[in-house]
Amino acid sequence: MKFLDLVKIHIRAGSGGNGAISFRREKFIERGGPDGGNGGNGGSVLVEASKDLNTLIDFRYQQHYFAPNGAQGQGRKKTGASGADMVLKVPIGTQIMDEDNLETLLDVTNIGEQALLLKGGNGGWGNYVFRTSTNQAPRNSNPGQIGIEKTIWLRLKLIADAGLLGLPNAGKSTFLSVNSNARPKVADYPFTTLIPKLGMVRIDNSEIVLADIPGLIKDAHLGKGLGTQFLGHLERCKVLVHLIDCTSDTLKLDYETVTEELKLYGCDLINKPRLIVLNKIDALDQKTLKKRLNELKFVKSKVYLLSAIKKEGLREILGAMKELINTHDISNNQEQKEVDQWQPQL
Repeated sequence: MKFLDLVKIHIRAGSGGNGAISFRREKFIERGGPDGGNGGNGGSVLVEASKDLNTLIDFRYQQHYFAPNGAQGQGRKKTGASGADMVLKVPIGTQIMDEDNLETLLDVTNIGEQALLLKGGNGGWGNYVFRTSTNQAPRNSNPGQIGIEKTIWLRLKLIADAGLLGLPNAGKSTFLSVNSNARPKVADYPFTTLIPKLGMVRIDNSEIVLADIPGLIKDAHLGKGLGTQFLGHLERCKVLVHLIDCTSDTLKLDYETVTEELKLYGCDLINKPRLIVLNKIDALDQKTLKKRLNELKFVKSKVYLLSAIKKEGLREILGAMKELINTHDISNNQEQKEVDQWQPQL
């Protein structure tokens, strides 16, 4: 299935049914009076997060979604049937953006969570509602309320515990493939990964969702190489794993390029916990490797050594990743408890 994380669709809520103009006509009953029923309400448009979806590809082939209209009212005070609600099922982590793709209207992050996008139009009143002591035979009714139309963008941001980032050909896909059942494309040329990939990593009877983000390049925060689209998938990650190719002759520049893109993109990416990993150490001898490490001595945090293809240093990195994720979860739980326990002062 093709991965799609951004799509534009047009939605419309159902219009309400018209109210009826009717009078009671029965044998032996004179002047039965008005009995026109109200129109039914139009169907609303809802969005629901589904755990069975991981792409927006279904919205590529159908861009228009219209909820049914309400039925017209009838005589004998019969209210018209209301239109059924239309539920758009989207992957977890989908954002609903306005037509200009600038403002976030909704953010669906919980399984089964439903949110209202457009409310259906109200049904019109029948002439039975308009009866009064001075107007006992009203011949007027209300039309149903017209359904609202709107053009929106759906943007998917993957929800993962850890995200892999780095320059093209840093070994991110190999790292994902040796740790999970995911099978991303692996080749000896840059940009083999064109779309984000997810994999499930098992560590000490626990599972971690790992996301492989396509390689970043200079000015990715400006959209170069679709960088802003890729960087968006890192916003929901708890931990970032920054892979650096140790065979590069510009290690310091490689590190600073990715760090600068995180800083310029914003959304607090630069402040997320980050593991710095020097990958492909199997390609160098000990003397050259030591020299490469000295080039990164300006990095304040620990630099982990890794050979993804030979699984050297893998266990240590996964353990550090799990520890950072647990710390993040504990911190969030404590913050949530503080919010839940807060009481207004009387």
